[in-house]
Amino acid sequence: MTGVKGPDGGAGERSGRTGGAAAGRGARDRGAHGGAAAGDGSRAAGAGDGPAPGGAPPGTGGGAARIGGWTRLVTARPRLSLLAALVLTVLAVLAGSGVADRLGSGGWEDPTAESTYATRALEREFPDSQPNLLLLVDAGRGGRVDDPVVAGEARRLASRLAAERGVTGVGSYWRSGAPALRARDGHEALIAARLTGDDTAMGRTLDRITPAYRGAHGPVRVTLGGPVAVRHEMQSIIREDLTRAETIALPITLVLLVMVFGSAVAALLPLGIGIVAILGTNAVLRGLTEFTDVSVFAMNLTTALGLGLAIDYALFIVRRFREELATGAPPQAAIGTTLRTAGRTVLFSSLTVAVSLAAMLVFPQYFLRSFAYAGIAVVLLAAAAALVLLPAALVLLGHRVNSLDLRRLFRRGGKQQPADGEGGTAWARTATLVMRRAPVFALATAAVLVLLGLPFLGVRFGTADDRQLPSTAESHVVQQHIREDFPGSPGGGLEIFARGRATKAQYAAYREHVAALPGVLRIDGPLVRGDAAYFTVLPLGEAVDDTTQRLVGELRSTEAPFTTRVTGTAAVLVDSKHAIGERLPRAAAFITTVTLLLVFLLTGSVLIPLQAVLLNALSLTAMFGAVVWVFQDGHLSGLLGFTSPGSIETTLPVLMFCVAFGLSMDYGVFLLSRIKEEYDRTGDHTAAVRHGLQRTGGLITAAAVILAVVMVAIGMSRVTNTKMLGLGIALAVLMDAMIVRSLLVPAVMRLTGRATWWAPAPLRRFHARFGLSEGEAAPPAGTPSTPLAPRPAAAEPADPTDPVGPADPAERTDGDRDRAGTRG
Repeated sequence: MTGVKGPDGGAGERSGRTGGAAAGRGARDRGAHGGAAAGDGSRAAGAGDGPAPGGAPPGTGGGAARIGGWTRLVTARPRLSLLAALVLTVLAVLAGSGVADRLGSGGWEDPTAESTYATRALEREFPDSQPNLLLLVDAGRGGRVDDPVVAGEARRLASRLAAERGVTGVGSYWRSGAPALRARDGHEALIAARLTGDDTAMGRTLDRITPAYRGAHGPVRVTLGGPVAVRHEMQSIIREDLTRAETIALPITLVLLVMVFGSAVAALLPLGIGIVAILGTNAVLRGLTEFTDVSVFAMNLTTALGLGLAIDYALFIVRRFREELATGAPPQAAIGTTLRTAGRTVLFSSLTVAVSLAAMLVFPQYFLRSFAYAGIAVVLLAAAAALVLLPAALVLLGHRVNSLDLRRLFRRGGKQQPADGEGGTAWARTATLVMRRAPVFALATAAVLVLLGLPFLGVRFGTADDRQLPSTAESHVVQQHIREDFPGSPGGGLEIFARGRATKAQYAAYREHVAALPGVLRIDGPLVRGDAAYFTVLPLGEAVDDTTQRLVGELRSTEAPFTTRVTGTAAVLVDSKHAIGERLPRAAAFITTVTLLLVFLLTGSVLIPLQAVLLNALSLTAMFGAVVWVFQDGHLSGLLGFTSPGSIETTLPVLMFCVAFGLSMDYGVFLLSRIKEEYDRTGDHTAAVRHGLQRTGGLITAAAVILAVVMVAIGMSRVTNTKMLGLGIALAVLMDAMIVRSLLVPAVMRLTGRATWWAPAPLRRFHARFGLSEGEAAPPAGTPSTPLAPRPAAAEPADPTDPVGPADPAERTDGDRDRAGTRG
């Protein structure tokens, strides 16, 4: 077939060749399938040459023409595309250097809360009241902190520290004599100071002064603690752990990809896309730090998402490309069909993940917002790498994508053995079994998931502290000493900032009123400067237990002749819980609404979006139950190597829900799109569900295992919150792929039958115009499709290097009986 040259001097000719190749494929399909796929070739030709006469096919909203144009764009100059990608990757490496040093380790507090206002006011008016660096001075077993020689050395250290640049508000036990600064046994006491500036400046100051103070000084030994030391040590450990996680995850991922594809060439493509996504992730995070605060934890999770999702997307695209090659299609036509089907689904899937992450923007804490900013950028970057770089590489490779078939080394007698993940016979049997006993599987699976989630009913929320660090970390050791050996929980006091003119009698009356409140051990102050004053309240309980949190409310409701604001660890926790609880319904409504809309655009069904949201939420129960049972209650803490603080940091469940829900939708979209494609082709609901699971079950499981490997590598971190994120999300991904997608989804869809695809007439018209589908020309949802002849077994693709075996004839017979029962 000769094309007409277009203005570009050749694009039209290439388009004509593409259309002719695809038309030839359509002729082959007609011979193989008895006319079942006759439209494929003509549609492919139309997509390659431009919009078909009369407009876009129904149900695509013109998407086929747009995808055809996109195919020509990314494959017209494949070498140039790859060269540009190489240049951009090098620039990303340069732009992303040093990103870890610019990330913050806080962000859990609400910046608009009362506690935040009070903290900033105290920093401004009374800098001595907000120490963030503690020097633990140990006189040893043979000495006491009140010995003259020990006291003299401690005062010299405090004087030197006060003279350091970037240090203010130095105080000590030897200056104030405060009992809270002296250990009960008299062998240890504290020097307190405040480092000024942002996290980066404080980190540099700490790096500069630490060598001069840590270690032995005459009769005493000094170790460093306090919030600044904890955050700084946490950043260093996370940076080291991330490098180790990448070193572990990449080779294991390569082995798994070789097992999935057989071909070493095909396996290297997703890994290459993943590496590009990692490097791009670092550049994105570095750019974000110029405009907003970004949590150091975001570096771990977004790097894992960038690698995992890029590999997932590339996995699906390479799989579909090889499947098209196996039918005899030339590479250019195969990549066109791949982008119209798997490529479109990848784009759609990335939007669902981005939507889930975007929900975190409604929360005020920058810990959550930074994950939203970075996560959205990284998800779209991973999709772009899979949809731009990968097609160019596949066009250049062509059939060589199947080269270096390593699985032949394990085949006896050279006999070809289909890969279960690609042939799908076992998945077809699983789908048939599940649908035959749909009520049993639906109820049993749902009951098990609910049971696994029950521990979450006992969740206790707390704040992140030094116990996130390994037990051997210096700042953790110092803070643990203070908790156990010093009176009155000096790190867990509540502070009251007062503004307004008052007499000494009024201050004294307020102090007496506060001292009489239940839960108050002691109140110190006031320290007055102008019209500002502050009091320190030491609670009877622990820093953030229920008694101390109730005390925060009582202090805030206590009447005074001046304006008061309460801060402290417990006050920050109370305000954080309030901010999350107040905005959580908005985040849930956003995720639910947009997810329902996106899944409707994919399927044209009213019921499927509802099923997707409910089943996805149900798939997360095991993750939340495990988080409480392991990390709050401390089970397996010895095996996993962490110290349980007895609570869960308030923002973590929100973060884990948004990430895990998005990943669950990611796999749900891949399964639903293939089911929809088959249902549009045959009009047979039961067969479509079985075919969708047959074609995607193994691939979804492989993708989930690969992503779980990446998340487990992240979960090997020595920081407890990072460990919780990595292991929790890995569990959620595996439960979703192996339990929910394999058992619960087919069982529920079998129970709902053909009603699954129903939609009212106005919505059918809306979907016909704007909907998306992995199929080529999907009829409006709810419109009975013309059932086409089932594909004969011989028509299943059977490429020697990429076997896709037919479903077991016995299972096809069972499916026919199921279809007959459905119609009856």
